Amino acid sequence: MTIKYETYYVPEQSAWPIVGAIGLFLIAFGAGNLVVQLGSENSSGGYTLLTGIAVILFMLTGWFRNIIRESNLGLYSAQMDRSFRQGMSWFIFSEVMFFAVFFGALFYARMISVPWLGGASNNAMTHMVLWPDFQAMWPLITTPDGTTTQAMGWAGLPLINTIILLTSSVTLHNAHISLERNKRNPLIAWLAVTVLLGCAFLLLQVQEYAHAYQAMGLTLESGVYGNTFFLLTGFHGMHVTLGTIFLLVLLFRASNDHFTPERHFAF
Repeated sequence: MTIKYETYYVPEQSAWPIVGAIGLFLIAFGAGNLVVQLGSENSSGGYTLLTGIAVILFMLTGWFRNIIRESNLGLYSAQMDRSFRQGMSWFIFSEVMFFAVFFGALFYARMISVPWLGGASNNAMTHMVLWPDFQAMWPLITTPDGTTTQAMGWAGLPLINTIILLTSSVTLHNAHISLERNKRNPLIAWLAVTVLLGCAFLLLQVQEYAHAYQAMGLTLESGVYGNTFFLLTGFHGMHVTLGTIFLLVLLFRASNDHFTPERHFAF
């Protein structure tokens, strides 16, 4: 009995991974220098950060183009689809761990460090030595140098952006259903609405940050509360930015009939 094996497609050697690594390094290095050199007239961190973002966008454009071309040529077998799905599963797992670290840091600061500095757990001596005037309350809006800022409330822009995100998940789900039913026009319409919602979220987050800096005095220098606020919301905003770019690519591909109800893993 002859056993028939699947054809295993091996992609060509690619420079995109190293290009992406260079872009990520420039982003990390530039962002670090930008934070350290805040207020300095000779700060080069911002330019390095923008260069890293440009390199990442260049990498995404080139890599997406290669993957789309290979997919449309029919080079990917069922085995390759399984490999893609395994890669996506590990990516999602890494994202869960990524944000778990930040939420863990927030939990530690709020539930352990703040009570400890306030004299909890028989720690009155350390409280008197390190920060005698400290009050164990959250949000922690007073820094050790006595500067007081305001906390960002849940109502207003944060609430609106939350509603926008929840709505975008519904519109994207509707686009997926339209694709499975081979309804091209509703698919494109729901995708376009989802892209617009992503753009609206980002515009409102920019407005939120401007309000925090200018009206509330809430900055990265506002102690642990300011650090955790901007780290969590900033990285989340970066994810929404990349997600909106992905959705734009999907919208372009859907407009060019790239997906079928049977084969649409990229979606």
